[in-house]
Amino acid sequence: MTEDEKIVTLARATRIRAHAPHTGIAEGAAVRDSDGRTYAAATVENSDPCLTTSALRAAVAAAASSGARTFEAAALVTEGLVSDADLAVLREFGPGVPLLIAGPDGTLRETHHS
Repeated sequence: MTEDEKIVTLARATRIRAHAPHTGIAEGAAVRDSDGRTYAAATVENSDPCLTTSALRAAVAAAASSGARTFEAAALVTEGLVSDADLAVLREFGPGVPLLIAGPDGTLRETHHS
């Protein structure tokens, strides 16, 4: 299994812990830093959409709060689309970070570069 397949698998496994009672759109994300460490998170919704934390933002925050400053790759498992805001958060840690986007079954749909 490649390193990219591993972070997609981690993101998919994390998705089941999402708290998405308002939209029902559960996401899981994982990021791999330049040292090879991985961080994962799931969506945490709030009744006020402004207070919702996306899975990708939560994974980036977990990595950054652990000292990571650059990323090799990120993965997002979702039924929806990636928001421009999520891409902007990833871009803060270096332009060109590949974001692997997969469906709930783990099948890779596309790759974005921040």
